[in-house]
Amino acid sequence: MSNATVKMRRPSKRYLPRRRGNFDAFALSPPVVGSFLLTPGALSTTNSLINFVADKVDVHRYISQSVTTSTMSEDPSIFEVCTGQLGTDLTVELLQCVSDGAESAKDDVISGVNSFYLIFAGALVFFMQVGFAMLCAGSIREKNVKNVLLWNLLDSAGGAFGFWSIGYAFAYGGDDITKGKTFIGNADFFLSGETDMEFWFFQYAFACALSSIVAGTIAERTKMMAYLCYSIFLCGFVYPVCAHAFWSQNGFLSAFAAEPLWGSGVIDFAGSGPVHMCGGVAALVMAIILGPRRGRFYDDDGVVLDEPKSMGPHSVTLQFLGTFALWFGWYGFNPGSSILIASAASGDVASLAAVNTTLGSAAGALSGMFTSTIVDERKTGVYTWDTTAAMNGCLTGLVAITAGCATVEPWAAFVIGLTAGWVYLAASALMLRFKIDDAVDAIPVHMFGGSWGVFCTGLFTSPRRLITAYGNDNNVGWYVMMRFIRLRYARQYYTQ
Repeated sequence: MSNATVKMRRPSKRYLPRRRGNFDAFALSPPVVGSFLLTPGALSTTNSLINFVADKVDVHRYISQSVTTSTMSEDPSIFEVCTGQLGTDLTVELLQCVSDGAESAKDDVISGVNSFYLIFAGALVFFMQVGFAMLCAGSIREKNVKNVLLWNLLDSAGGAFGFWSIGYAFAYGGDDITKGKTFIGNADFFLSGETDMEFWFFQYAFACALSSIVAGTIAERTKMMAYLCYSIFLCGFVYPVCAHAFWSQNGFLSAFAAEPLWGSGVIDFAGSGPVHMCGGVAALVMAIILGPRRGRFYDDDGVVLDEPKSMGPHSVTLQFLGTFALWFGWYGFNPGSSILIASAASGDVASLAAVNTTLGSAAGALSGMFTSTIVDERKTGVYTWDTTAAMNGCLTGLVAITAGCATVEPWAAFVIGLTAGWVYLAASALMLRFKIDDAVDAIPVHMFGGSWGVFCTGLFTSPRRLITAYGNDNNVGWYVMMRFIRLRYARQYYTQ
């Protein structure tokens, strides 16, 4: 009897190697049955063998049932069902019956664990809305706090309507690997088809995150109804188009397409490109259209100020609270993008994503703060610790590591975060130079940090990590590939 393959759900949204999960505690495997059959006393003890196997099986059944006040004894066990149908004589049919029952029960457990994991990860991502709200509220003037808090609530409310009605359909509706490349999806509007509800919820949280990126940039100068319409538009169309391109089986950039771009597609595990860079670009467009806040770069007569006028923050406490809330929510954003958890391979992917997320954010915070301190000391001769540089450096590190969190080594995650802090400082200075008013520096963090993350994924992706996360090692990172070539030629040189 051969090992059955564990069913991996939602292959159209993410691909993980189809490896058997690590269920050693309650797995019914052929070697166990085989070793019992080879025991001399077992050949004459039919009922003992069947009970031995059935005990293993019923662990799955017990876990898979939602039992509150009842017990297993109220329903027939797999042993009782199989022996009732086939008798107690040891036959291939009886063992097959027990084995099928085991696989069915195990699949139920796996499905439930994966669903719960995705719902939990989605809840963490949705909790990032608190982080966005607190960060935005702390970064602006006190008189406008009420407005920006309401905007963040509208991101969730309006975004839910937009993503439920048309957004999910545009992103993943009608996914079919045989259709080739498409611009957007065309089915499951208003969740009318057979949709994985837990995956919809997870993707809805992503859409809300993208929409909230824009809220901070355009704070203090946007009408409420205009922002609500923009939020619905972002969640209902803009994000779905990007998500479809990157993650759908029919996306032209997708690594999960039948014929991926350049053999591998764009490797973006959790969304540096389709979420953060997309949100940053949307924020940039809005900031240019609206123009700066009154008095930020020009006086009342339209004359350019010698130095931009500072407008906030009014509460560093809220800023720090928002930063920590976002960092916390990122542990749902990145590890949760493994989609599955009930196997050894998916567990390895999620755990690596969590470690790399930590290292990237920590390195970004350190590089942002210390680099800003050194630059200020050179200019003024005084050491100052810039809390904004530390917080936004941390967030830029998180954004940058999002794309490659499951495909780069931990040392590379630290390097990506370290350089992301410098990217933030340079981009923030660039925004001031071009007189683009970004109330919370969301454009440097998300647009520049996201683009840097996509680039670094191509630079540092490890072959073994890529195989574990995506099932292939096509087009691995340039740095890793060059290192491999150097080692190979060095080995050939010294062996001659």
